[in-house]
Amino acid sequence: MIRAVIIDDERKNITHLRGLLTEHASRVNIVGEAFNAEQGLSLIAAAHPDLVFLDIQMPGKSGFDLLSAISDYDFDVIFVTGHDQYGIQAIKFAALDYLMKPVKSEEVSLALLKAVSRHQKRQTQEQIMNLFSLLNNPQKEHRIALPLLKEIRLVNPDEIIRCESVNNYTNFYLQSGEKLLVSKGIYEFDEMLKDYQFIRCHQSHLISRKFIRSLLKDDNVLELLLTDGTRIPVSRLKKEMVKEALISKK
Repeated sequence: MIRAVIIDDERKNITHLRGLLTEHASRVNIVGEAFNAEQGLSLIAAAHPDLVFLDIQMPGKSGFDLLSAISDYDFDVIFVTGHDQYGIQAIKFAALDYLMKPVKSEEVSLALLKAVSRHQKRQTQEQIMNLFSLLNNPQKEHRIALPLLKEIRLVNPDEIIRCESVNNYTNFYLQSGEKLLVSKGIYEFDEMLKDYQFIRCHQSHLISRKFIRSLLKDDNVLELLLTDGTRIPVSRLKKEMVKEALISKK
């Protein structure tokens, strides 16, 4: 049974989320509520929760401020927000979970399933440290958190040669020769890696421009030849975008 607390400045939001969580009473027990960051800190210290549902935007100190005041993260976090703001991109990059308001039942169910699976292999400390690095130094090179079967691996995007879709999973091919099977679809990483010079040349392929050697054309079939010798198809819909990306690379 997971012990959870809800921290949100609006009572109606807490009531709504608590109601949705009662549908999962066999897996989660709400042991406390708080309405601001100060109350939240006290609640976490007193209740020792396994999981914190944390509103990002609150009067005074934000949810991020609350977390920055804690040194030991022995709990998982699911952020709750009403805005698709910059912080969401950082949360995704750190492989932390979030819910958008108004929170929906099916989204709570999915978030809880992931929280339960993470419960025995928690890496929250490192993930939150990575989150703060992203928030405080947006121009700095950052590591992306990749959820694997038994761990969350933090990888420098510069080490990633390419990503390949495998149903609802994604294979990451690293410069070291290692291949990582990540438990998220490739579409999750398209926007995240765009600022790191990755291009989606095909529905199933996301490629780092720094590892592209040349563009091959044979009987109107386009392929990218990578520095490791791999040939990756270019879809017709992506052809012009890929050509422009290669020109701008030079």
